[in-house]
Amino acid sequence: MKGLRNFLEKHEHHFKKGGKLERWYPVFEMTDSFLYTSPDVTKGYTHIRDGLDLKRIMTTVVLALIPCVLMAFYNTGLQANYAFEAGTLAEGWRLAVMSISGGADSSSVGSCFLHGALYFLPVYILTLAVGGFWELLFAVVRKHEIGEAFLVTSLLFPLILPPTIPLWQAGVAISIGLVMGKEVFGGTGRNFVNPALMSRAVLFFSYPAAMTGDRIWIPADTMTYATPLGSMAHGSDSGITWINAFLGFMPGSMGETSALACLFGAAVLIVTGIGSWRIMLSSVAGLVSLVLLFNGIGSETNPMMNLSPEWHLVLGGYAFATVFMSTDPVSASMTRTGMYIYGFLIGAMTALIRVVNPAFPEGAMLAVLFGNVFAPVIDQYVIKANIRRRGRRYAGC
Repeated sequence: MKGLRNFLEKHEHHFKKGGKLERWYPVFEMTDSFLYTSPDVTKGYTHIRDGLDLKRIMTTVVLALIPCVLMAFYNTGLQANYAFEAGTLAEGWRLAVMSISGGADSSSVGSCFLHGALYFLPVYILTLAVGGFWELLFAVVRKHEIGEAFLVTSLLFPLILPPTIPLWQAGVAISIGLVMGKEVFGGTGRNFVNPALMSRAVLFFSYPAAMTGDRIWIPADTMTYATPLGSMAHGSDSGITWINAFLGFMPGSMGETSALACLFGAAVLIVTGIGSWRIMLSSVAGLVSLVLLFNGIGSETNPMMNLSPEWHLVLGGYAFATVFMSTDPVSASMTRTGMYIYGFLIGAMTALIRVVNPAFPEGAMLAVLFGNVFAPVIDQYVIKANIRRRGRRYAGC
């Protein structure tokens, strides 16, 4: 390792200003900082508030996402194996791989993981490549360092997609989300919405057939299966128990079906101080409050009016959106009071979209985007209120 360190130090001047490889400094810096701790550190405690930098924050978020990634592998494969055993899974390269490895078997954990990986990994590798390309391009043009945030965005995005998503649509959407949702505003730290959510919104409005309906959640051409939330919105019996919904063994987007996996991620983010418990708690309070209000009003024609809070908490992408999307430190409210308002707004909007619009029972992701847009306004009014309160306090002295 010392030889590699010496090699990097020997050739560093080529990438600095005036060097023959100056334009490629972001690539050099990314490699150097990935392998070694940055040599440019502050001595003493003058400017250091904690030991976390952006790289470590992103690494922690990736660790928090691991249970959801494992569920993306297992549950996607489980649903695909169910479809295979029902005789509705069309022949393809994935089934050819599965037949070589021992066949698709829903009772085999290894078979489910492998089959799920064959759906998840192509989407993930594509989004990682496309995200890395745009990050590198803008870093080189701006002569900035390459931010590690694209690694998290490239992992979040496939987790909130259905397994049947065409790869080219995922590539187009992540490109638009990263460029229009982040890079045009200056890159990491300056985006006002979550890029992964914006990419999903692009897919939802541009290619609705690939994002909604009952033919996209199970990777089988001749098998239709609505998500439990979609079934309940139409008054049908989803056949899913609450505990299975909590654990995540049900059709849905690849990585957001398990509330248990999201709870693990929430614990990691809260303990490390990266995710705001205020946002998560107030989001739950907002959802439960409005759902209880709807339950009190009741309806004979709208089944969602009668769906209890405990079901809302475990169905759809609410848990994932609350833990990993609403707590994005860049696009969320930054003031303490603002966090409570922001989180409550997201939870209440999720309930409102789900209940009032039965045609679109999943509303968590749009609710977070709505919250992102209003976060700066919330912070502004909170800060103004603090200024007025302090003004009155000092005026009374």
